Amino acid sequence: MRLVMNEPVERMDRPYARRWWALLVLCLSLLIIVMANTALTVAAPDMTEDLGLSSADLQWVIDGYTVPYAALMLLLGAIGDKYSRRGALLLGLFVFGGGAVAGSFVGSSTGVIAVRAVMGVGAALIMPATLSLLAATFPRAERAKAITLWTATAGLAIAAGPLVAGALLENHGWSSTFLINVPIAALAIVGALVLVPPSKAGHHDRIDHVGGLLSVVWIGALVYMIIEGPHFGWGAKAVTAAVVAGVALVLFVVWELRHPRPVIDVRRFTERRFAGSNLAVALFFLAVFGAFYYLTQQLQFVLGYSALETGLRMLPLAGAVFVGSALTGYLTPRVGMRLTVTAGMVGGTAALALLTRVDASSSYGDFVAPLIILGLAIGLALSPCTDAIMGAFPESELGVGGAVNDTSLELGGSLGIAVLGSLLATSYSGHLADATAGSRLSASTLSTAQDSVGAGYSVSQGIAAQAEKAAAQAAKATDPQQAAQLKGQADQLAQGARQMADAVGSSFSDAVAHTSLIGAVILGIGTIVVAVLLPRRESAAVQEAEQREKELVGSR
Repeated sequence: MRLVMNEPVERMDRPYARRWWALLVLCLSLLIIVMANTALTVAAPDMTEDLGLSSADLQWVIDGYTVPYAALMLLLGAIGDKYSRRGALLLGLFVFGGGAVAGSFVGSSTGVIAVRAVMGVGAALIMPATLSLLAATFPRAERAKAITLWTATAGLAIAAGPLVAGALLENHGWSSTFLINVPIAALAIVGALVLVPPSKAGHHDRIDHVGGLLSVVWIGALVYMIIEGPHFGWGAKAVTAAVVAGVALVLFVVWELRHPRPVIDVRRFTERRFAGSNLAVALFFLAVFGAFYYLTQQLQFVLGYSALETGLRMLPLAGAVFVGSALTGYLTPRVGMRLTVTAGMVGGTAALALLTRVDASSSYGDFVAPLIILGLAIGLALSPCTDAIMGAFPESELGVGGAVNDTSLELGGSLGIAVLGSLLATSYSGHLADATAGSRLSASTLSTAQDSVGAGYSVSQGIAAQAEKAAAQAAKATDPQQAAQLKGQADQLAQGARQMADAVGSSFSDAVAHTSLIGAVILGIGTIVVAVLLPRRESAAVQEAEQREKELVGSR
């Protein structure tokens, strides 16, 4: 047996025998690039304290990964199609792993942001390559099942990231959340060489570099605007990014319509099945990433769970994703993707609606049902959409197909964190101002507490520290009158600290409920639009192609 798999999948006269082992390698590669984002949510408090990150710094530590990741996928997917999809995967794993190694050594906010950007470039190579290699390696009759497992892995990674990071942070620093990626990337590199067959497009057409660069500009500017505007205000940077994104998008569409070999044929977006599937992916990840952003904060700050405990309490989501994936594998061939996807989106809307009941008295038990329903919804809806998107592209453009699916995912996730995160911050700030009205809290202290739920609890802890100091002074005082005065101050400060902590917790819980309501409305409206867009039945051409593929696989 050859140590390195060198036979291109396009030259095989029958389905690749070790294709399910190859899928395991592709899913492992997917796992680490999704976990790289979700793990950071629980590592952020330690990183903030160690590096002295401001809220703006922390936002760009998170989103420094997202901008190059989303912006480069379409161009890099096309390059992978032309030259080597497995080569793109391997290069991406090397870049991602190298960035992870560097991330464990940096000691400044600028360094962490730069390293995260490098890892984002690696992820932009890996993500479309995993889907294009999957589609190239599996016959059409098995592709839906393979994509279901790929999607389930993405759902697992969303929940596994906080769990793995939490376990590491019990005994190690935040840098360990970077280093954990290195052995996994190394294992994926070896697995890709041994188990994943090479693949590339059958034609040798030149890449549409102008269209590719325009896609980088408009997607990158759009993601930057999504991040900058809601979080830091609609100043010159955000407005400029919006203008650049709009102009570049128009130029991109015009260029792609006129080019004989475009990066992507934008006319595909006029096809209902393709447009509806991309919209469903974007909307779902808007809801999932947005909800994940504030649920981890609710569990850590308000309910007081450690990073590891938070990760463990997200596991119902991961388990439900696998159950939902199994259900969609059974239901979609029988009832069609329109019904399955719509049911999943209705479930996601219901999960967010349940979160509107969150208040200061809510315990973890109140979050279990929404997490399970959200996981089931992810499993039900996403794999049929991904299968439909990939099925819209010919074999020569599978990398571009994977990039389109993943760009929809990233744009939706960025919007979710930016829009729902901004609504959360505004709602929390307003509720906290109301809850502390009439107190002796200074305007500057209130402003600090309004910055984030973590900052609010820090203010409470600062007041508690003042109470302890006053109590210690009272114990040492020799003058009874002075001792009584200091003790009264200590009692008053202690009561103020408790009231402040209660105000922060109740304000954030109310903000979670309010933000969930907005998210449910957005996803609910989107569900109706997607249900209208998706055709009742698949086209006859698609059904015939799938039937021929099944017969071909059966004969082999």
